[in-house]
Amino acid sequence: MTSHPVTVTVAYHVASGREPDFHSWGWSMLNASAQQPGFMGGGVLVDREAEWHVVYRFASEGTALAWEDSSARAQWDVRAADFARQTGRRSVQGSKVWFDSQTAAPKTLTPPAKWKLWFVNMSAVFPPVLLFNLIILPYLGGLNPLVRTFLLCLCVTALVTWILMPRLQRFLKKWLYPPLQAFRGRHKRRTA
Repeated sequence: MTSHPVTVTVAYHVASGREPDFHSWGWSMLNASAQQPGFMGGGVLVDREAEWHVVYRFASEGTALAWEDSSARAQWDVRAADFARQTGRRSVQGSKVWFDSQTAAPKTLTPPAKWKLWFVNMSAVFPPVLLFNLIILPYLGGLNPLVRTFLLCLCVTALVTWILMPRLQRFLKKWLYPPLQAFRGRHKRRTA
């Protein structure tokens, strides 16, 4: 076995509603590629929102190219033509490159505008502070102001951190991250 295995990732655009067909096709194609010399494994990466990927690994670039250039592989591409279109291919030699800092990192989302973050934070903090002041604070009037403030902070931060913020971020994600949603929207329009 060579010391330079090759991992190939092939991206596909899958027609809407045909995801089960692609999933079945991908695993069947991988089972066929397992019969080829040098095959080391593979998988189908499912993503309901964006592209789907078929990943396979061969012992060398030569064995990977032999499979990709074979008539058997061409027949698998013909079978997928009704429900999937290949959109990209990436080949990486060795395993070190996956962790190398010089490989291109995926694009990161730009954070939302500060005023949007302020609005979400206020929407999460104001209700529990108001309720605490109206309902609980009258019963704690005899306590030291430091203890009252500590209890207020303790309760509000717990509610905001574990209950309110996750729900608000999920509810407002299209508003907070419109570039991501625009990309996904374009993808869904192409699928339709």
